[in-house]
Amino acid sequence: MIARIFATAVTEAHIARRNRWVLIAVALMVVFSLVLSAAGSAPTGALGADRLSVVVASLTSLSVYLVPLVALLMSFDAVAGEVERGTLPLLLTYPVARWEVLAGKLLAHTAILIVAILAGYGVAAAITIAADPAAVAGLGALWRLTWTSVLLGATFIGIGYALSSLARRVSGAAGLAIGLWLGLVVLYDLGLLAAVVADDGGFFTTDVFPAALLANPADAFRLFNLTASQATAAASGVGGAAATIPLWQSLLSILIWPLVSLALAALAFRKVEP
Repeated sequence: MIARIFATAVTEAHIARRNRWVLIAVALMVVFSLVLSAAGSAPTGALGADRLSVVVASLTSLSVYLVPLVALLMSFDAVAGEVERGTLPLLLTYPVARWEVLAGKLLAHTAILIVAILAGYGVAAAITIAADPAAVAGLGALWRLTWTSVLLGATFIGIGYALSSLARRVSGAAGLAIGLWLGLVVLYDLGLLAAVVADDGGFFTTDVFPAALLANPADAFRLFNLTASQATAAASGVGGAAATIPLWQSLLSILIWPLVSLALAALAFRKVEP
């Protein structure tokens, strides 16, 4: 079983390398991390937090948008691409279970994502600490951001597999992936904020709004990191709700969502005809 999963992972890693996803993912994380590490460290004196913690708050905002996007870009054609190339029927003729195929793909894509995250956050941390040695006090916040980013990426990788299985065509899977990213990461918060303004402190604001934030993996990720960070004062908009939602609730959402997305991916993949 382990050998079959590893073989699938190696094959998927070679495909990702040929498609330049490794280079693209690393480059995106490094470039944007450098920009935010420079811009996000300016208000440290006003916030009363160490420089790295403030950079982590900025990187949290980056990760909410970029990590899901990178994860979906890597995974949207994981099944649809195999169907279009005609390699899925051949793959399934071998003595390998469908869940082993998904596990192998997940292993490869998660490894690529981890490399990109470590490269981006590592460069930002190195520059920040070099400029201010006292910033090492924020390494705990950076580590927390790192492993939660991996879980967020795994969630959207699983969602990408599910969309790829449902679409069965690369073009359709790409459209679904971009639409879902826009919906969950961009438009979801705007809709919630509009509803809060219209509700004016009513039932939606006090009861529905916190639950709606926890139901979105991207918002749960942001809330957890902002609540646990010393730089929560840097948050605004939906992130300002970080102080009102218990830390354990956002952590539970972060831990559950990868399992839910992978379960959905497995169910969708079972219905794909070879």
